[in-house]
Amino acid sequence: MKTISPAAARKLVAEGAVFVDIREADEHVRERIPGARSAPLSAGPPQVGKSGVVIFHCKTGSRTSVNASSLGAAAEGASCEAYMLEGGLQAWRAAGFPVSENRKAPLELMRQVQITAGGLALAGCILGFAVDPAFHAVSGFIGLGLLFAGVSGWCGMAKLLAVMPWNRAAA
Repeated sequence: MKTISPAAARKLVAEGAVFVDIREADEHVRERIPGARSAPLSAGPPQVGKSGVVIFHCKTGSRTSVNASSLGAAAEGASCEAYMLEGGLQAWRAAGFPVSENRKAPLELMRQVQITAGGLALAGCILGFAVDPAFHAVSGFIGLGLLFAGVSGWCGMAKLLAVMPWNRAAA
């Protein structure tokens, strides 16, 4: 699949092309290119419709590049011409083009996991030195959980955070 610059993409969108955001729904709600359709990769191959031209994007372009073959196949199945936005949402923003932001939406779930895991690991380390060495087990447990999540693709902390009140209200 070919890449396209933000300026060229903007021109194609003005001519009727459709942006398809492959990031997770919680990322799309927080910030997005105006008019972009949300089609998270976790939901399976995107349904692109019969738009003629489709431009896939993510935050930086890396997820789009990694999944280019399946995205291209989805577009080909719908007889669409497909492109990847070079540099993703960040390049679009850097080019000075509009981005819709909802700062009241919760942080993306993976950022919540990173903040929570980092905070717990740091707390375990500090408490291990300051109070009792047994608290180092907290850091070890968090590390083990992150390792398991990376290997298995299942993150218990993400599942727990997803049902928190601030995330349920956003859904």
